[in-house]
Amino acid sequence: MSVSRNQDRTNPATPDRYAAIHQGFGWKVPQRFNMAQACCGQWAAQAASAKRQAIREHVAGQGLGRSWTFGQLQKEANRLSRVLRAQGVQRGDRVAIVMPQRFETAVAYMAVLQMGAVAMPLSMLFGPEALSFRINDSQTRVAVCDESTVQALLQARPDCPSLQTLIGVGPAGALADLNYAQALASQAPSFKAVSTWAEDPAVLIYTSGTTGNPKGALIPHRALIGNLTGFVCSQNWFGFDPFNAERPSQAVFWSPADWAWTGGLMDALLPSLYWGRPIVAFNGRFSPEVAFEILQSHGVTHTFLFPTALKAMMKAVPKVKGLYNLKLQAMMSAGEAVGDAVFAYVQQQMGVTVNEMFGQTEINYVVGNCTRLWPAKPGSMGKGYPGHQVAVIDEAGALCPAGTPGEVAVNRFDVHGHPDPVFFLGYWNNPKATQAKYTGDWCRTGDMAVADEDGYLWYQGRTDDMFKSAGYRIGPGEIENCLVKHPAVANAAVVPKPDKARGALVKAYVVLSPDCLARRPVGPGQAGFDEEVRRALQAHVKGLLAPYEYPKEIEFIAQLPMTTTGKVQRRVLRLQEEARATDQQAHPV
Repeated sequence: MSVSRNQDRTNPATPDRYAAIHQGFGWKVPQRFNMAQACCGQWAAQAASAKRQAIREHVAGQGLGRSWTFGQLQKEANRLSRVLRAQGVQRGDRVAIVMPQRFETAVAYMAVLQMGAVAMPLSMLFGPEALSFRINDSQTRVAVCDESTVQALLQARPDCPSLQTLIGVGPAGALADLNYAQALASQAPSFKAVSTWAEDPAVLIYTSGTTGNPKGALIPHRALIGNLTGFVCSQNWFGFDPFNAERPSQAVFWSPADWAWTGGLMDALLPSLYWGRPIVAFNGRFSPEVAFEILQSHGVTHTFLFPTALKAMMKAVPKVKGLYNLKLQAMMSAGEAVGDAVFAYVQQQMGVTVNEMFGQTEINYVVGNCTRLWPAKPGSMGKGYPGHQVAVIDEAGALCPAGTPGEVAVNRFDVHGHPDPVFFLGYWNNPKATQAKYTGDWCRTGDMAVADEDGYLWYQGRTDDMFKSAGYRIGPGEIENCLVKHPAVANAAVVPKPDKARGALVKAYVVLSPDCLARRPVGPGQAGFDEEVRRALQAHVKGLLAPYEYPKEIEFIAQLPMTTTGKVQRRVLRLQEEARATDQQAHPV
């Protein structure tokens, strides 16, 4: 099979190769496999590839900072493995990695994984209480941190009896038990990697805990293989030509996704290194201006930008052409529905068609688009990626007909009846929660969607985000997408407000755009201005959606509550509405 490299594969007229690729694909999972060996060891072992860039640092306002090769990454990982072994870390032990995007974070992952130990990523945004719960639940023995996280760990440590050693990077070395640089300098740059089974545990990532305490999802080494079809498809084959296997031109990846999150680790850092390509590390606060700076100064070709980031970029820089020279070949987005307004912006202003993707920590990178090989539908999260059998099911586990909402689920087996390697091993010390995740061979995601006649999935929201108003089933995503199209809106979240007559009212929390805020008066005139904007937004939604979907109430807030992964925490707003309703009943005006 061959195709002209100049053919426009994002054009709907391009033949749809989805069915042929999906049916012709089969998994090849070796019995023994190690993420670190696949992502670094194999490249460092060859003289030519050892010299390739692996990690590129971005310095805000300056561009490219330091860079490190695969050979340098492997030597530093070998030294850290020796340090960890001297601290008593053995195969299967958990090691916390509590650092932002930086070279030492990549070193820590490679060091832990090649030992056969389990890497436990923890967000730099976690406070002492969040850290202590995860450290105690996992019985973590060692934590690697830097100046951004050491204080929170020191505050959490008295409540963490299992935590024996803190290793501090940079200035944190003076506060930790071991100074990272000094400890590594005393070790040889060689280490014999452990031969792990593909089924062995590699990473323990805690879910966001939208209900109850967070659960630790135990990810095996083979899961990286299970992620790869989604990665290459969502990145339009990551620079490779899928039809003649040509070597790609230099691909450069960047995403603001925290490497402590599944999206940053499994969708960015590890797959980029697996393919022997560099990834940009930026240790700083996200802003639309910085994002465009990184994309341009590093010549980024492939990226993952979640919808919240894209909405901010669209509002801050509505006209990209003429301001930035971008070299993007592909963009993946996930976490929330992108919506057609952002979809059109990326296509028209950034020069690529966004490939929406869907997955979760337990079964990641399972649904999405690949505009190079099959057409994307604006607003759709796509179809099951090759190797994954995905469907929309009802409460009993039966397949839902096209057009009927249900829960997205992934089967343990692919279309050929072979085990899907993307699956997690289970929840850490929580067999009941693991069992509840499945209905037969279907693993439930907790996310609602509708499948159309072509097999594309349309995201409706989390099962606990859906609600009924006056008998109508409401999904927040479509209303939020509609609101964001209005120039006065930077971001929005829709939740139910308890109401005796209707069961619930549709309520929107809205963050006003910078332009709107610039016109918003301070003082007595603000109430009138807000009411005018409120009526305009309600009319805007009424004109585009069903009458029962427009927000009966709109509240303006400075920012929406967000998870560390960039998702809107509708649950926080929903509980706030429930608390207000309870208070009003107890203390009527």
